Amino acid sequence: MTIFESSRLVIGLARLFSATIVFVALLAPIQARAVVDGVIVSGPVDLTAREGYVSMPDGGSIYSWGYSTGGAMQLPGPTLIVTAGQVVTVTLHNALPAAAGNVSIVFPGHTVTSTTGGVPGNLVQEAPVGGSVTYSFTADQPGTYQYYSGTRTDFQVDMGLYGALIVRPADPGCGYDLAESCFDREYLFLLSTMDLQLHQAAEQQAAGQGPIITSPGEYRPEYFMINGRAAPDTMSEKYSPLLPNQPYNALARMHPGEKMLLRIVGSGRIIHPFHTHGNHVRVIANDGRLLLSATDPSKLAGPSIFTIPAIPGGTTDAIFEWTGKDLGWDIYGHTPGDGSSCIPGSDGFDIHGSQEWCEDHLRPIPVDIPALSSLSFGGFYSGSPYLGAMGSLPPGEGGLNPNAGFSYMWHSHTEREMINNDIFPGGMMTMLIIEAPGVAITE
Repeated sequence: MTIFESSRLVIGLARLFSATIVFVALLAPIQARAVVDGVIVSGPVDLTAREGYVSMPDGGSIYSWGYSTGGAMQLPGPTLIVTAGQVVTVTLHNALPAAAGNVSIVFPGHTVTSTTGGVPGNLVQEAPVGGSVTYSFTADQPGTYQYYSGTRTDFQVDMGLYGALIVRPADPGCGYDLAESCFDREYLFLLSTMDLQLHQAAEQQAAGQGPIITSPGEYRPEYFMINGRAAPDTMSEKYSPLLPNQPYNALARMHPGEKMLLRIVGSGRIIHPFHTHGNHVRVIANDGRLLLSATDPSKLAGPSIFTIPAIPGGTTDAIFEWTGKDLGWDIYGHTPGDGSSCIPGSDGFDIHGSQEWCEDHLRPIPVDIPALSSLSFGGFYSGSPYLGAMGSLPPGEGGLNPNAGFSYMWHSHTEREMINNDIFPGGMMTMLIIEAPGVAITE
């Protein structure tokens, strides 16, 4: 059954403490390009729809469904990573209870060219309980996509039958066949919700003959998730043994001057305004299609914004950069005689593409404190305005941020979505950490 512990707040605080420990533990050699976790597809894929339970930070253990490639359900389903031009063949097996009925998969942005087996459904061929169906399509356009059940979509997607699909161009270090889409790091943010009323109805009727009947009325979810987790679990390590059915985390980390590709996926039926503190993002594509200039199709024309509207059923790709501009000192740690140089272009940044603000090149510490709007405060603040362990922690701080990185909350701009079943803080929230140059980052 769906279980809630009596001391949910205590459990939530314990989860928060556990998540902050990850900031210390995630230290390993830097990868040349840090990419999204998932299943790299090199041949036919078998996905199975299964039942199981997922964990929430308030102590809830919620009956759910999910796709998987192994023996247990997964929320969200495995991120499928393919190469543009590849023929993708996915066989779906239905291992759900009889009451669940048929399941299926739709692949928005792609044309399924062949279907084998299954039974007819409203949108696509479906896999009956104990049966299977095979879909094939060509992933001809690079970009970020999603897949989800095309059967009773309003119900089965909320139950957990959804996942992300990434189609890479020939250069796996780029989002598309365009140099401006290349990145140093990329992160997936799959935004979804969970309505307890639906999950409890499914749990109560799972042992029956079906079909599962849900009560009509307002859709009002209690949980808001990124990559199948609610905060603070979003910041815990990936593949945590405490979250066996929720393998993906959402803790973004980068160094100054790097380019980060954000892959935003809007699942379910609610729009989520995903806010990136710390800087604007440059939107480069929607639904796997580049936003190009009408007069020069070789140039991007997407807007620069600080809140991305994640549309239900849609995807958005955006480039995020953090340069240290206006902080007032050399954030990259350059010193006289180290051979470094910075030649400003018309925008004031280094023409070599390092994203360094040349006015601050070789400027030493100490400096006058920058404007408060350029600094970062809070529980993860080092006690120093400098990027790097330069200052003492204020009284009461226990060393939550030993590397003294700048931390920014990334979250839904709808405040109600920052809760776990009415407990704040939580929900659709995670952090971006700007690490000091030289601090190793593992993904």
